[in-house]
This record gives sequence, C-alpha cells and structure tokens, in this order.
Amino acid sequence: MATAYAAGASSMVAAISRPRLPSASFHPRSSLPYLPPRPISLPLKLPSDSNRFSSLQTKASSDESSPVDAGEIFSDLKEKWDALENKSTVLLYGGGAVVAVWLSSIIVSAINSVPLLPKIMELVGLGYTGWFVYRYLLFKSSRKELAADVETLKKKIAGTE
Repeated sequence: MATAYAAGASSMVAAISRPRLPSASFHPRSSLPYLPPRPISLPLKLPSDSNRFSSLQTKASSDESSPVDAGEIFSDLKEKWDALENKSTVLLYGGGAVVAVWLSSIIVSAINSVPLLPKIMELVGLGYTGWFVYRYLLFKSSRKELAADVETLKKKIAGTE
C-alpha cells in the first residue's frame, strides 16, 4: 500500500511539473478547439524611428518672420473687449454655447447607450454623405453652385449683403 501511495504521489508530481498541452480542449466561449500560440522563429527587423519618420522631421529656427507676443495678444483682446457695447450679450452667447455643447454631449452618450441606434445613425450619416457627394461634388456645375452658395452664406454672416 505504501508503494502504491508513493507511485501515485510521484506521478502526481510529474503531472504537475511538466507543461500540459491541451489535446482537444475547447475554448469556453467558442466551439473551436484551443490552439496554442505559434512560436515566432524568424527574427523580425523593425524599422527604426529615425528611418520611419525621416520625412516628418522639423528643425527649430530663430526666424523672426512670425513672432508671437503674449502681451500683444492680451492687449488686443482687452481693446476688443473694451470696445464692445453689449458685454452681457457676449457672455450670454458664450454661456449658451457651453450649455449647448454639454447638452449635445449628454444626448450623444444617451444615443450611444442604445444598442442598435449607433449603427443606424452611422448608416444615416453614410447615406447623407453619399447624397451630398452626388448632389454637390460629383459634377462641375453642381460644384460651382455649392461654391456660390458658400459665398452667399459668408456674405450673410459677415453682414456685407
């Protein structure tokens, strides 16, 4: 009996110490058998960062063509703020813009939490983009029409029309 116990204990130690490869076990979330990852035997040569981004390198220069002075910017802003007559209106519009961005963020997150709605919205956006390209960008005459519409809108916003 002692020898049977010793043989059982030694086989248990051997079973614990050696690596166990699943022969045909299945992944719990899949009906496909589990396959161990394939070892990489070939050394991969990755390009170094200097070679990969050589065309994107920039160098600092002491060119004084466009100096940015923070004091000058603040003084210009102060002059424009002092020149405003309706400061409360500007603050009201700014606050309204912040509230509108906050509300739109809440609405978008609520729409995103509905399971099927984001995909439907993507399809609507894709359809609208296709329509816009067909209507305004595909043909030369419609591109001219779009450019004219943009110019009239710019004039309306600037108040020159």
